[in-house]
Amino acid sequence: MAAGREERNMKMRAVHSPEVRTPGAKTWTNCKVRGDHVFISGMTARDLAGNVVGESSMYEQSRQALRNIRHLMEAAGGRMNDIIKVTIFVTDIGQREEVWRAREEFFSGDFPCSTLVEVRALATPQLLVEIEAVGFLGAGAD
Repeated sequence: MAAGREERNMKMRAVHSPEVRTPGAKTWTNCKVRGDHVFISGMTARDLAGNVVGESSMYEQSRQALRNIRHLMEAAGGRMNDIIKVTIFVTDIGQREEVWRAREEFFSGDFPCSTLVEVRALATPQLLVEIEAVGFLGAGAD
């Protein structure tokens, strides 16, 4: 009984990284953690200054989005292999191999579960890919 009560009383916390641009007030939070569960909002190819990296390259934009995810996972106390699920939104599914190529640079062993969806557009016309992630701290293989 005490363990169940303790779990119910566990609060979520926002996690920030000095390497990832913080969204404006009253919009969203990039990363929240509750216990060992990590939830990362859709990351795009925006750098710390808010500029789009790799404006016309699905590969470069995927790399930047995954770098942002890695920074947030590390700030939460985890690593990329602790990610269990990613959802990827692309504006051109024909370029999905470029996303896979970038993913290989950030994950090893068993890759996370993944969903890939083509969308008409993202927040701004320059953005080609957005990736969100869910992880469990300490769950990844060494």
